[in-house]
Order: sequence, then C-alpha cells, then structure tokens
Amino acid sequence: MSEPMPTVLMIEDEAQMRRFLRASLTGNGYQVFEAETGAEGLSQAAQRNPDLVLLDLGLPDQDGLTVTERLRDWAKMPIIVISARGKEEDKVRALDAGADDYLTKPFGIGELLARLRVALRHAVRTESGASEFVLGEVKVDLARRQVSKAGAEVHLTPIEYKLLTTLLKYEGKVITHRQLLKEVWGPGSSEQTQYLRVYMGQLRHKLEQNPSRPQFLTTEPGVGYRLKTPE
Repeated sequence: MSEPMPTVLMIEDEAQMRRFLRASLTGNGYQVFEAETGAEGLSQAAQRNPDLVLLDLGLPDQDGLTVTERLRDWAKMPIIVISARGKEEDKVRALDAGADDYLTKPFGIGELLARLRVALRHAVRTESGASEFVLGEVKVDLARRQVSKAGAEVHLTPIEYKLLTTLLKYEGKVITHRQLLKEVWGPGSSEQTQYLRVYMGQLRHKLEQNPSRPQFLTTEPGVGYRLKTPE
C-alpha cells in the first residue's frame, strides 16, 4: 500500500508563480491546494489541514505576516514563506511571527524541495518525540543527556547543552537571534547577541570537524542560526 502524498497549501496571488509551483510540486509527489488571498488561505488551512503551507507575504487583502500569526494561533504545520522581500529584517519578522523557513524569490525548485523535505521531517520528529540525533560523527542522546563524537563523550557546559538542545528542537528551521536568546538565557537577554556568538563558537569547536566551515551549526547572516541534519 503506497503512502499518501504530502499535502501543500500554496497561498500566492501571482498566477505565474502558482503555475510554476503547481507543476513542480505535483511532479515531485505532492498534492497541491491553492489560495489567492490571505482570507481564502486561512479558510482552506482550517478545512484541509495541509501538511505544509507555502505563503507569499505580498497578498492583496492582508500581509502574509498577519496570516502567519493567525495560523500560529491554532496550527502546527510548517510554514515556509516565499517572498520577493529579501531584506534581513523581513526574514526576521516572518520567522519571529511563526514561519519555519524563508525563501527569497526567485529560487530554484531544487532548493524549495529540499526545504520542504526538511520541514516535513522536522514535523514528524516533533510529533514522534525523537530523543536521539546523529550529526555525522556526533550523537546526541537527549534521554541520557549525553553527547559524543566519534564514540568519545563530549563535555558541554549547561549553557552549551541548552543551546544545542534548543537548536535540535527546531532542527532544520532558521531560529532568530531573539528566539535563541529568549529560550536559552531568558526573556531579559533578547539583545545580548554577543552571548550567542561566543557559545556558538564554543559548540562548533567541540562538535564540528572544521569549526570555521561548519556543516551542522550554520549561520543565517543577519538573522540567526540553523541546525542542519543529513538529508
């Protein structure tokens, strides 16, 4: 018995972009639903409960940020923003509003498909409550609170461990500086980005093969960090 196709709700008012996405996604095993306005998108999301939402920010009736916030009032499915707005502050605002990822137009279908796979895999892991992660030679056992690299135990400070587990919780997603600081250091530290730079550097030295060119603990310039796991 074959597995059901993942469902994607595309909220996009540009007809040419909808045609491109529809052809690309259906040709790669996705079932696609479409909405041209924010109101229609919210209605379809409630009716269909898709596995993932692709959302343009420049909608004719309301800003995509508002749609993101309203979806996040009740929905847990991944939201990937696709927008011509490429400024760092636009990305930060979308991610802080609850989006899982952000792609700036124009983008290649290969990159989009990769982001979809990561977002859907993260959603499955979140639902299943995964307690073990493998990042190349690094193994993280959340149940035992143990981290090892190439079989040898790695000692992390409490802050380093909290930072790592927070990144793992959002595996594959971009996490803004503000989000990380709030979760790791508390709500009063949202502007102390130097803490992040220092501790991220320490984590990379302990876990990455080449800390200056990290494979897993990656930087999203001007926005935050992303923990990448193997496809």
